[in-house]
Amino acid sequence: MAEIKIQQSPPAAFYIKVHHDDNVAIIVNDGGLKAGTRFPDGLTLTEHIPQGHKTALADIPEGGEIVRYGEIIGYAQRHIPRGSWIDESLVRLPKAPPLNSLPLATRIPEPLAPLAGYTFEGYRNPNGSVGTRNLLGITTSVHCVAGVVDYVVKIIERDLLPRYPNVDGVVGLNHLYGCGVAINAPAAVVPIRTIHNIALNPNFGGEVMVVGLGCEKLQPERLLEGSDDIQLCATDGASVVRLQDERYTGFRAMVDAILQTAERHLEKLNARRRETFPASELVVGMQCGGSDAFSGVTANPAVGYASDLLVRCGATVMFSEVTEVRDAIHLLTPRAASEEVGKRLLEEMAWYDNYLDMGKTDRSANPSPGNKKGGLANVVEKALGSIAKSGKSAIAEVLSPGQRPTKRGLIYAATPASDFICGTQQLASGITVQVFTTGRGTPYGLAAVPVIKMATRTELARRWHDLMDINAGTIATGEESIEDVGWKLFHFILDVASGRKKTYSDQWGLYNQLAVFNPAPVT
Repeated sequence: MAEIKIQQSPPAAFYIKVHHDDNVAIIVNDGGLKAGTRFPDGLTLTEHIPQGHKTALADIPEGGEIVRYGEIIGYAQRHIPRGSWIDESLVRLPKAPPLNSLPLATRIPEPLAPLAGYTFEGYRNPNGSVGTRNLLGITTSVHCVAGVVDYVVKIIERDLLPRYPNVDGVVGLNHLYGCGVAINAPAAVVPIRTIHNIALNPNFGGEVMVVGLGCEKLQPERLLEGSDDIQLCATDGASVVRLQDERYTGFRAMVDAILQTAERHLEKLNARRRETFPASELVVGMQCGGSDAFSGVTANPAVGYASDLLVRCGATVMFSEVTEVRDAIHLLTPRAASEEVGKRLLEEMAWYDNYLDMGKTDRSANPSPGNKKGGLANVVEKALGSIAKSGKSAIAEVLSPGQRPTKRGLIYAATPASDFICGTQQLASGITVQVFTTGRGTPYGLAAVPVIKMATRTELARRWHDLMDINAGTIATGEESIEDVGWKLFHFILDVASGRKKTYSDQWGLYNQLAVFNPAPVT
């Protein structure tokens, strides 16, 4: 866990230094601090520094190392005097850690003490998995049918769901894939596997229903078949409706066919009831978006603490976002549970390096303008804060995009860093709850799984009081510890998974469209 030192002098001026080797610190105060602000250690600011941005704790010469989290996040573009503002223009991006010389499984963490007695109320599925919601998911094989599915979903919500009170809702699993694509290209396995596995998310109760057009390249049967890359799970009772079927004369006939099929699945889902399960049955995704310089010292370490609590319970925890792991990969490969797991980490990093190279871009395209406004200078600093979500546990398994885990514990599920794509890919990997940290703020949500949003700053939590579920900004001001907020999150996860509490995104119905990752050619 990061060591956080808070320096204070009247009137309540704060900075945070994460590691004893750091030569920079971030400003905590809302609105930042003005030139002339003096701290007890003698540091005096030479200019106004915005909240979350870095100040130099010592003179840094041109070309000198800029150190945060005890790691080099860049090199000074010019001489930086003590007490001055280090914005992103002053930080030269270092080279990424080489992948051919990293230690693998050399510091495997000892298993943390088991944590027993924690439970939640969920739904047992035919394949043994446990959902936190009881939803009807309508999968689509091609984007052409999305409008029809949206139309039918409204009818189901209005006319059918009142007759099935034990069903939590209906979700149209629309996406942009399915046709006009190189369906047999090697990389096409990623979107096909993703769509296949989304349909099998535990929150859909094993009731697989597919709406297709008929002429698309991704035929519904392919979504229901297993292969070397797609594990076939129970799809025996799957239903398929093709809109081009000659039986249907007119739009109304198509709608009626979908409604009749939906009713058959709703009847089965409605017979289900919540039961008590150990916390080991949870599958929780950890993600960050709209990050700022506080993410790595407040929200993400608290999420990491909760991750360890979940792993101690025997649960499955996933963290992701390749470009926000790549520059901290040297800190993760030693934590791999075996050399094989460590090699899989390197394979996913190398695959993404090549993916960026083919697009003639590189990791400097991350972070976003909002990340920079929040004090993040570059992707190295962002990555070092991002991996705090993984806690201290050993990494038990590594998944390619859209794969399902075969083990419990801490899992690295490779995804792009895009919020919407990462969420979609984690959904395919089987998460039943997601935790999402943010410093800039986002109304992001998923219809298929509850999304718990945690603010990195008290100012954001106060301003977005009805969008942020938990405030981790109290860690920065010393009001709560990382452990305090981690336990708070852990209990909130159990309550949300049980249906006892609703996240704000669920209260308001704020849900993003699915964004299936497609690295294959579009024809």
